[in-house]
Amino acid sequence: MRLSDLSDFDNIVIQCHDNPDPDAVASGFALYRFFAADTRRHVRFVYAGKYVIQKPNILMMIERLGIPLEHVESLEEVPDLLIVVDGQYGEGNVTTLPGKSIAVIDHHPDSGRTFDFSEIRSAYGSCATLVYQLLRNEGIDVNDDIALTTALYYGLYTDSNSLSEISHPADKDLRDDLICNNSLISALRNANLSSDDILLAGDALNGAFFDKENRFAIAEAGPCDPNILGFISDMLLQVNLCDSCVVFCRLPFGVKYSVRSCTPEIQAGDMARFLATDIGSGGGHAEKAGGFLREDALSAELSSKGLSDAEFFTDSIRAYQKSYDIIYASQFEPDLREMSVYVKNRLPLGFVRSIDVLNDGDFATVRTLEGDINIRASEDTYIMIGISGEVYPIKKATFEKRYTASDNSYSASFEYSPTIKRMHTQQSVSLVEHAHVCIPTDETQIYARPLTRTTKVFTAWDPDHYMLGNKGDMLAAHYDNPKDVYVVAQDIFEMTYSRFES
Repeated sequence: MRLSDLSDFDNIVIQCHDNPDPDAVASGFALYRFFAADTRRHVRFVYAGKYVIQKPNILMMIERLGIPLEHVESLEEVPDLLIVVDGQYGEGNVTTLPGKSIAVIDHHPDSGRTFDFSEIRSAYGSCATLVYQLLRNEGIDVNDDIALTTALYYGLYTDSNSLSEISHPADKDLRDDLICNNSLISALRNANLSSDDILLAGDALNGAFFDKENRFAIAEAGPCDPNILGFISDMLLQVNLCDSCVVFCRLPFGVKYSVRSCTPEIQAGDMARFLATDIGSGGGHAEKAGGFLREDALSAELSSKGLSDAEFFTDSIRAYQKSYDIIYASQFEPDLREMSVYVKNRLPLGFVRSIDVLNDGDFATVRTLEGDINIRASEDTYIMIGISGEVYPIKKATFEKRYTASDNSYSASFEYSPTIKRMHTQQSVSLVEHAHVCIPTDETQIYARPLTRTTKVFTAWDPDHYMLGNKGDMLAAHYDNPKDVYVVAQDIFEMTYSRFES
């Protein structure tokens, strides 16, 4: 869906959920700015429910940025279009207001309901990110409106626990692209905790459960903003009895949780995703992550197993810790008798010579769906673009051995098109637009076998972080150096490799 698809409506009401947080306020404000730019429209931004906003940071945000958010009990007239933002029409935390047509713009898990218009991106860390992407798609430079950029930035900031739990590149784009009022962001950040929040954190820590054998901790907090959960989990992880922890709170529409880890064998983002399997969404970084569990799905899970919220998290973390094997490449001897030889298919891939987009010696960040990669440009550094948009650096000599370069321009579309950003200028350029085609040679051979269960591989080239392989993915080893093991996703492997026939 594009915002321009909604431009034919003259009477529009934008509604956020009944307990507005900064992300909901920012997202609704951005939509208000977009639609109210046409002065012929009648546009309102509202929320409903029993309670009026009282949190000091949100009140300051609304006042200082001039956000026209109204609290209503009902609507005097039925609008042509009701847009529910940072929530979904019919959910328990969104009072049902009338609308001739209904649109939903949200980053929470899809409720499964059908709307006249909808854009739901559950992988995004904030609804502000989604609205920012929609504005970009309309060719709007939000940096022309510092009140808007400040609101959007603060929306992501609070919904991602001070930016510590973002993982999607679109969230990183918002973080890096927006020029905002930093003094106001600082003021909002320091108006975030109330005395009640401190008491809430103390109660959660006092009631924390420690599993000393498996070295994790769990704490339940009262209803609070996501950044309060992060505040509590940061303190909880400092206890010497645990290497990871989960802090959660129950909200009217589900359970929000924050995950922390200080051990390389457990990436917080992976554990957050595991906890949300089939009932929500989760993700984040190696050390900090978070997630959300849908009320309907979680209630069914708890009822079927007779569990409380805390028991669910306890059982799920123990199950997670038993769900995977670990391979340390430096200590691993692959059994080549269990592996077959594969040759890389001669599929066209993309490549970019780093000095074609950077100056020799420049430091840069390559942004992909899988994460950011830092490189230094040189004659010897090339950048490969795989068939699914995955990106990785490669040395010139290795490239020339494994691939045949072409002068033909490379063209492809991905869920997120990789970019490269010069660190000293912060200017981003598209990798695809500067890429050329290359074809693998027949010399590229590997050993590989399918994984029979989830496996974490600490590779020879990055012994501090693991590659995660799921059941069915392929454990691969270089033909000329079998100790150099790594993981290739099943779908990519099937497109990229064929069994070698001697």
